[in-house]
Amino acid sequence: MLNSLPKKVRIVEVGPRDGLQNEKTIVSLEDKVTFIKMLSQAGLHEIEAGSFVRAEKIPQMSDGMELYSALVNDGSLKNTKLISLVPNEKGLDNALSVGVKEIAVFTATSNTFNLKNINATVDESLKRIDGVMARANKEGLKTRAYISTVFGCPYEGKTSIAELKRVAYHLENLGVHEISLGDTIGVANPLQVKETIEFLKADFNLNFFAMHFHDTRGMAVANILASLELGITSFDSSAGGLGGCPYAKGASGNVATEDLVYLFSNMGIETGIDMEKLAQASSFILGKLSKTSASKNLTAYLAGKA
Repeated sequence: MLNSLPKKVRIVEVGPRDGLQNEKTIVSLEDKVTFIKMLSQAGLHEIEAGSFVRAEKIPQMSDGMELYSALVNDGSLKNTKLISLVPNEKGLDNALSVGVKEIAVFTATSNTFNLKNINATVDESLKRIDGVMARANKEGLKTRAYISTVFGCPYEGKTSIAELKRVAYHLENLGVHEISLGDTIGVANPLQVKETIEFLKADFNLNFFAMHFHDTRGMAVANILASLELGITSFDSSAGGLGGCPYAKGASGNVATEDLVYLFSNMGIETGIDMEKLAQASSFILGKLSKTSASKNLTAYLAGKA
């Protein structure tokens, strides 16, 4: 194992959207802008900044238009890619109205999960994405797609890799530039990761995929190592380990960006991220949420600074 390692990896920071959308505390617009700027200054130049969802559904993300307008007009972020989640064509309307250039769409491999999450079956969600992508392509937007429940569903158990391939093909044919494969409830193990990646490798270029692991059972780093060995070099993570699926009992959140920085940097793999500045960004937002971090590396790093 670990005989073939890349010189560098790409990390997509999802804390400002995926990390904050399930927090009980609603972070102010000003604090979100500060958080995102701090993440960018730390070297994270691809950031899922917000979403264009209905305010009554996810009040934590109700300021999508105001947030993007503030960010796009900030000169310090001119070299940072700001990704905005859009659930449907109405969300796309709002995104386009403020000049969004990069969007994300989402579906799953489980009908039950999708129905509970977005009130649509997998096929119904793909039909929504069809409409979004037709317009996004026409507008020249860059689109990444999220597929949830890749390694397991809280309602259906283990999910189908054949269904995963079907959904991935559909999204590829629509023109998405990347698919993020989500371990939504944190149930994956390295052997399952190996099976899934090797299955996809037969029909797709692995550069088309990013991995999105949750650390519910403490397996995220092991799964990332398995992915790395198999040729994946793009990973989603969340500053301070913020986030987590509300349907996963005991979920501790997304894998922490700090844990990935420690892992990769100590293996001689370049991330381009400044750990001190990242810790400052995470400490800032954790203070606003009045919570401690699930990241073991961030906890150890801050203790060493005390």
